[in-house]
Amino acid sequence: MHARNMDKPPESPLDDYDRRILAQLQIDNQISNQALAALVNLSPPACLRRVKRLREDGYILQDTSVLAPNKVGLPIMMWVQVQVERERLDLLDEFKRFLNEVPEVMQCYVVTGRADFVLLISVRDIDNYEEFANRVFRQNPNIRHFETMVVMSRVKFGLSLPI
Repeated sequence: MHARNMDKPPESPLDDYDRRILAQLQIDNQISNQALAALVNLSPPACLRRVKRLREDGYILQDTSVLAPNKVGLPIMMWVQVQVERERLDLLDEFKRFLNEVPEVMQCYVVTGRADFVLLISVRDIDNYEEFANRVFRQNPNIRHFETMVVMSRVKFGLSLPI
């Protein structure tokens, strides 16, 4: 897995071929270059050059495998809204760095509205969540409030952007 810098601005505009390549790679990022080239109607060398450029320009942030939570013993997913006490930049940056190191946090967003952060977490069971909440929220003096929503079922799941 290799993450790209999300803050890096794209260096070249997308054309129709680039969009088709990105759409296909969101469906299957392990597709062979030959098969991808055939799907987007390009020669394999031209397709390979474009995929390389899309990676270098930061359009493709990372390649990863999506795991089945139940199969790996993490069946409970929760969304947690977090309000901080003080919005000092140093405290916010410290909390962001901390959350990046917490394995249960799958996604983290800084948001507008009542909450300051929204987290998607995955845990084994409610006892595991209690330990997580104590370690991540209750021991942090800058956390004013957190509210947890347990995911009952997934209606739609994905990371694909509508290209």
